[in-house]
Amino acid sequence: MPILKFRVYWEDDDNIYRDIALKTGQSFQSFHEAILTAYEFDKKHSASFFTSNDKWIRGREISSEVLVNKKEAPALSMIKTPVSALVEKPDEKFVYTYDPVKKWTFLIELIGVEKEEDSRKEYPYCFKKEGVAPAQTGIKGLANERLVEIEEKYDLTSEDMSEGFSDEGEEKNGSDDDTSGFVTDGDEAF
Repeated sequence: MPILKFRVYWEDDDNIYRDIALKTGQSFQSFHEAILTAYEFDKKHSASFFTSNDKWIRGREISSEVLVNKKEAPALSMIKTPVSALVEKPDEKFVYTYDPVKKWTFLIELIGVEKEEDSRKEYPYCFKKEGVAPAQTGIKGLANERLVEIEEKYDLTSEDMSEGFSDEGEEKNGSDDDTSGFVTDGDEAF
């Protein structure tokens, strides 16, 4: 069975992408879940794919909210629609949106087709990651509770940021021209 290879770019930074391989019969639902896993996003929100042209103008919608494909419906079902059914050219493009509130947008491009699947792999799978994925909830890598502990430990919420700084080692004798700490040409350093 042929394998479709897609590059999924984050719209805000095309240096951040994930390459994902799918079997030709796999649905947009499987592709949707593979993208969320590759970008470390939760699976709590609705999403849509859109067919696209070379200028990323959105066409027909494939939605997670639609459960059945109907002939004249404005959107197709992710569960019922195989990705290969909408791949018509070698550089096929799609736009993927996730979470209607945050409006995460990814640009998807077909980058290759392999004739045979690898029996040792479970499809779909992410075979390349480039760049640090955007943080879905604001802070990536630190749980909110841990961040609060750090703030408390280092008192990062303090109004007086001058704490911790002292005048130790500084001499004040009233002169702005005090160079007693500097070595000049004739002086020895030790």
